[in-house]
Order: sequence, then C-alpha cells, then structure tokens
Amino acid sequence: MKTKFGIILSIVLLLVLSACGQNNTDDSKPPGEKKNRKNTNVASLSIHLTNDLLALGITPAGSVVGGGLKDFLPHVKDQLINTKKLGPAADPDMEALLALKPSAIYMDEEYGGKDIDKFKKIAPVHVFNLDEGTWRDHLKKIGKLVDREKQAEEFVEDYEKETKEVKGLIEHELGKNSKAMAIRVTAKELRVFGTARPMGPLLFDDLGLIPANGVKKVDANQPYQVISQEVLPDFDADAIFVVVNQDDQSKTAFKQMENSPIWKGLKAIKNKHVYVIPDQPWLDYSAIGNKIAMDQAKKIFSKQ
Repeated sequence: MKTKFGIILSIVLLLVLSACGQNNTDDSKPPGEKKNRKNTNVASLSIHLTNDLLALGITPAGSVVGGGLKDFLPHVKDQLINTKKLGPAADPDMEALLALKPSAIYMDEEYGGKDIDKFKKIAPVHVFNLDEGTWRDHLKKIGKLVDREKQAEEFVEDYEKETKEVKGLIEHELGKNSKAMAIRVTAKELRVFGTARPMGPLLFDDLGLIPANGVKKVDANQPYQVISQEVLPDFDADAIFVVVNQDDQSKTAFKQMENSPIWKGLKAIKNKHVYVIPDQPWLDYSAIGNKIAMDQAKKIFSKQ
C-alpha cells in the first residue's frame, strides 16, 4: 500500500510541477511581447511601412498593395496571407479600411496629404515622411510606437554586420573606390537611378560604392532620370546594376541593348561587372527590402 501511495504521490507532484513550468514559461515573456502580440489590428497605407512592421514581427491586419502589381510585394507576400488588401497607396479602399476597425493607421505623408484628418476619424494615425532619415530611422520610430525598440536595434545591428561583410566582398571583386551606377530597362525607356531612394542609399551609402559620373546630377527629388543608350559610356562606371521589368517587351529591349556596340564597349561589360537584379526587393526601401537585397548582394559577390 505504501508503495502504491508513493507512486500516486509522485505522479501528482509531476503533474503539478509540469503545470507550474508551463505557467512560468508564459510569465517569463516580457510584458511588451504580450502587448505587442495583441497589437496587430493595425492598418498600413504604405507598402514600405508594412515591411518595416513585418521586420519587427508585426503582421498588419490590412495593408495597401503595390500599384503596378495590385498585390503585396513578392518577397513578403507569404507573410501577409491573412492581411486584408486595401488597394494602392494613392487610392486606398476606404470601405475595406473602415471594416477593419483598426487600432492604428500607419501612413506615408506623400500619399496622405490633406486627407490625413479623414483617416484620423477612423483611428490614431502615425505619419511618416519616408524622405526624412533612412529606413533605419523609420524602423526605430515604429519600434518605439509598438514597444519593440530592442528588436529594431538588433535588426539594424545585424544588417550593418552583413553590410560590412558584403563591402569586403565587393572591394575584393571591384577594387577600392569603384564607381557604380544602377539602371532600369523598361519597354519604352532606359532609366538611370540617382543617389536618392530606393537604390542610391543602398549602393552609395551602405555599400560604399562611388556614384558614376553624372549620377549625382540626377534630380535628388526624383528616383531616376530617363537617358539614351548613347550616353552610357559617359558615366564611365566600373560596375552596373541592371533592373529589367518583367514584361516581355522590356526583356526584349534589354536583349537588344546587350547586342548593341555601345553596350559591348562599356568598361563594366568588358570586365564582367554587370549584375542583373530583380526590381523587388531592391526597389523596396524598407527594413526587409534592404535586408533581402543585401542577402542577394552577398550571394552575387560570393560567387565572383
């Protein structure tokens, strides 16, 4: 009897300890973590702010989509399966936004304009000027709003660590003080990116490449300038990053350019320093966009 009683008592004690262990595990989580898990009923009216929220582990209940895509950006689409589409940033779906009953709205000042008061009637609005500061500043600002400052700091620290590594790979491949440019091929025109977002900060600030001749002359208030193929040699770029639109006409235009004497005569072509990159995530000026682009840059220059 004593043996049986001892066995039963041991089982009861194990069950009690197990229950206590489970409670302790839950209670050990920081208060901010608990609050933030509930604070997901937010609406983002900027695809870039949406991706900053995702970088902090917050999935918005609703988000605008890429205007041309009419969908979430491909590199984060799988993280937004349960997120309601709110139309393009320039013309958000107000009916869908109202139906969400969001606890907060995140907005890009460029698209909010004079309509900000209209959105304030729905929920508290956090307005960001994405041309002020960098994506790091935007991420840290959101971190303060949602009590995830530590996560924001850690994200930036990890990015800077990887950036330093990629800079070393690039310097090994291209040499010091290399001049670079980024272009975009569309069905109808050829564009060169300036030093402004989205491409400028990544190439010239983060990776330390020197803007090729004329790149700094591109209007700082514009992301790019339309050029002709004939002026490409004037840039005298050691490296060229190329974005080609996904439609067949753009791909054909790029093939034609590749076969032109002007293109074949470029320094970057002769030295095999031309890198074709996808529009997304490279044109997504957000925490996640830059991180994935940096991951891709690491792969590109690790293979050289």
